[in-house]
Amino acid sequence: MRNLVRNLFFTALIFTVAIGMACSGGTETKDGTSDAGGSVKLQGSGASFPKPIYEKWVNEYEKVKPNIKIDYQSKGSGGGQKDIIAEVVDFGASDDPMKDEDMAKAKGGDLLHIPTVLGAVVMTYNLEGVKDPLKLTPEVIAGIYMGDIKKWNDAKLKELNPEANLPDAEIQPVYRADSSGTTAVFTDYLSKTVPAFKEKVGPGKTPNWVKGVGAGAPRNDGVMGSVKQNANTIGYVEIAFAKANDLPTALIKNKAGNFVEANIENISAAGAGAIKDMPDDMRIKITNAEGENTYPISSFTYILAYKNQKDAVKGKALVDFLWWAINDGSKFAEELHYAPLPKEMVEKVEAKIKSITADGKPLYEGEKADAKKAGE
Repeated sequence: MRNLVRNLFFTALIFTVAIGMACSGGTETKDGTSDAGGSVKLQGSGASFPKPIYEKWVNEYEKVKPNIKIDYQSKGSGGGQKDIIAEVVDFGASDDPMKDEDMAKAKGGDLLHIPTVLGAVVMTYNLEGVKDPLKLTPEVIAGIYMGDIKKWNDAKLKELNPEANLPDAEIQPVYRADSSGTTAVFTDYLSKTVPAFKEKVGPGKTPNWVKGVGAGAPRNDGVMGSVKQNANTIGYVEIAFAKANDLPTALIKNKAGNFVEANIENISAAGAGAIKDMPDDMRIKITNAEGENTYPISSFTYILAYKNQKDAVKGKALVDFLWWAINDGSKFAEELHYAPLPKEMVEKVEAKIKSITADGKPLYEGEKADAKKAGE
């Protein structure tokens, strides 16, 4: 009798544990998840340039795949590159394509650059009484950041903006204090167009800013906050940050000699022109591009991911998210002032995503699903 009671007790216990695991999702799911909550957690870090669109994508994708949890930490392109090289995140993000010597340091093997959207770096400013957008040339912008143009009513600024009520006040330029892809895009444009800037400051994520000129702030959020809170300031930020804070953006003189605004059409023009020159690894800079209406401080922004994923479950979750982002997720881009990838570009990026593997096996399964559906 005692043995019978004991056997019934253990049978009930095992049954209870099994039911509990099934209810909690502890067994492997169709999506390949395997943790106690039935979810996959992905950690990413990097550029603040795409922060608004990446946050939107994470929120929207969770509605599609509730079991995929993605945490993206905005810390600058330099931080994202360092994190993915060291394999402390599942993906990095950068507006500045990685250099060969940095990619060679990657612990996990071949790193892929996967373009997600196009964005623009804009000049935003805080000038009381100035309503119409200012017109700026690369020479004037460079002069401000090199300390050669010190006041808002400087003759060079007045010549470009004769109708503007420019104050007799010191210009306070703001730049990024961290290792920044936004800075890399901004300084790449100025280095291409103003030889003196290239020599004195130079391009890069952490350029040699002129001592005593301006003040630094971390991330796009920090530069935007500094400009918004302080009169007579000017700074460079991704356009979404300026729009979200209701601050003006300047018209910039492009390669064709036209003053253009940073809108979806003009940003897209910069990306479309780059397709014919796109290398296989997709690392390309598109500042100062050709075209009558091309916005000259435009850029792709990239997700950085290892071609061979060590964790197949996480790798598949990342592949599925990236595929969704450049396809279904693209509909959210324009409302946040990003330009979706051109159609021809999407096809190239899809091929790049399909090349991601784990243990030599492709992680993208969409083609299998499509074939199965077609056969039904």
